[in-house]
Amino acid sequence: MQKFLAGLLTVFVLQTLGHAADRVRISIANLSGQFMTFALAHKRGFLKEEGIEAEIIRVTGGASAAALSSGDLDYGTGMALGGPITGLPVKVVACFVPAPVFALVARPEVNSVQELKGRTVGISTFGGLSIFGARVITKHFGLDPDKDIKFVAVGAVEGRFIRLIQGQIDAAILAPPLDSEAKKKGFNILARAEDILIFPETGLVTGVKKIQEKPDEIKRVIRAGIKANRYIRGNRDGTIQFIMEWLKVNKDVAPATYEGVVKVYNEDPSVCEKGLRVMIEERKTTLKVNREVPLSEVADLSILREAQREMGAKQ
Repeated sequence: MQKFLAGLLTVFVLQTLGHAADRVRISIANLSGQFMTFALAHKRGFLKEEGIEAEIIRVTGGASAAALSSGDLDYGTGMALGGPITGLPVKVVACFVPAPVFALVARPEVNSVQELKGRTVGISTFGGLSIFGARVITKHFGLDPDKDIKFVAVGAVEGRFIRLIQGQIDAAILAPPLDSEAKKKGFNILARAEDILIFPETGLVTGVKKIQEKPDEIKRVIRAGIKANRYIRGNRDGTIQFIMEWLKVNKDVAPATYEGVVKVYNEDPSVCEKGLRVMIEERKTTLKVNREVPLSEVADLSILREAQREMGAKQ
């Protein structure tokens, strides 16, 4: 009998170990509406449902790609492609916000994008998504971003907002809810990125080594992200409550933030691919890369497609 009980105990222990949650670190670049997929997945338990014990940390600027390539970070959510194009062993494995939601916001005396000629525009870093979006927006309105705009690398979105309000810069790229907050203070929203271009603003990036060695873990993280996005689109009240708690904003700001981002939470992989190709071309220009850069060099969306098939998503 004792041997029988000991055998059962051994089986129980082995099963417990076999189902132990994988511990991962996931970074977000900013505390803003378009970065809530994995913060919400953590809060609502979607990561745990997939056997993932996650630590959500904030890593700003270009440090995420370097941390991913070194193994200090498991996953990043920022979609700047400078790292893989310049040789860092990281790739995009999923898109969770395949269209941008930020706005180009200017001081009250600036009423059009054309009036920014010769003025300063605050961005995060010279290798990030904010400068990519600012360059495309200014080009769209007939300006030469290399000659007509003075870009200032300010860092996180809160710093851009503060410098704009204090008059240290003439305009800035701001995300919800800070774009709405600036508008309340009399500043002008000159253009919204989602009206002009398509590119994935947030997603999932990981090291090539993890893609090779832990595709199942990646798939489970992606599945948790898909669950979170479905929750965001389908549960307005619950998401607004989450936004209030996560971003520490009030009942007036949270709904505006939700309405500003919900429409771009999309599962369509074709939108992701199209946006990535747009980003590659712009990154090549910024980094002065003359060679062809195939999509396979910066992204591997095969695990995403597999997860979507399993969850009945649009293909």
